[in-house]
Amino acid sequence: MEYTLNVQGRLIDLSQPQVMGILNVTPDSFYAESRMQTEQDIAARASQIIAEGGSMIDVGAYSTRPGGTEVSEAEEMERLRFGLNIVRRELPHSVVSVDTFRPDVARMAVEEFGVDIINDVSEGNQEMFRMVSRLRVPYILMSVQATLREVQLSFAKKVQQLRDLGVKDIILDPGFGFGKTLEQNYQLMNELDKLLVMDLPLLVGISRKSMIYKLLGFTPNEALNGTIVLNTISLMKGTSILRVHDVKEAMECVKMVQMLNGK
Repeated sequence: MEYTLNVQGRLIDLSQPQVMGILNVTPDSFYAESRMQTEQDIAARASQIIAEGGSMIDVGAYSTRPGGTEVSEAEEMERLRFGLNIVRRELPHSVVSVDTFRPDVARMAVEEFGVDIINDVSEGNQEMFRMVSRLRVPYILMSVQATLREVQLSFAKKVQQLRDLGVKDIILDPGFGFGKTLEQNYQLMNELDKLLVMDLPLLVGISRKSMIYKLLGFTPNEALNGTIVLNTISLMKGTSILRVHDVKEAMECVKMVQMLNGK
């Protein structure tokens, strides 16, 4: 299926899958190589994402890893202001999303830095839905449900709530690694294409996650090969956006799957 996103008046064509690069301005993200805290490191990482072919930069300031440190709303905003100021200075025309579950953090990011997309790392609620409607930006809706049927039912209900509030650009994230056992993650991956019935673009974020490294018996640092395998499967099942740590390798997946599809 072919989709477009309206990003502040610019249309992003999702007929060719896009790659969203992860930029964490946190000290404790599960993959150490993704943690960027100095001005130089943040600028370098943002530039690397674009140079390697990524079309979106996803900035996060609150680690959602199991056992992660609780971060206050004020601290999350402070970290994001620091990181977004650098990204906007270095790459003023880049498409930037913010990874947050807090409506006021989303508001700050859009109003102060012109952030283009809100990537909600919870399952969404009416407060966030109303905020996204007010901000008029594309919204990534994630599911923490465990099975395909539960994910579909949750998405159907919440997409209708968003539509009722006037939200037009919605991206669905099945939430690999959230609320699911190892086996449930793989079952959902196997059935991923069935979510296309929602007629909305899919985002998959499985980069170096525990569903890879726990199955294979090693660490996130060794999970690149497994990530490439699952990214390729995701693309072949109709995914429109890959959210990744390793942009260059994800772009290679996109090019090869596009060739297989005759595009």
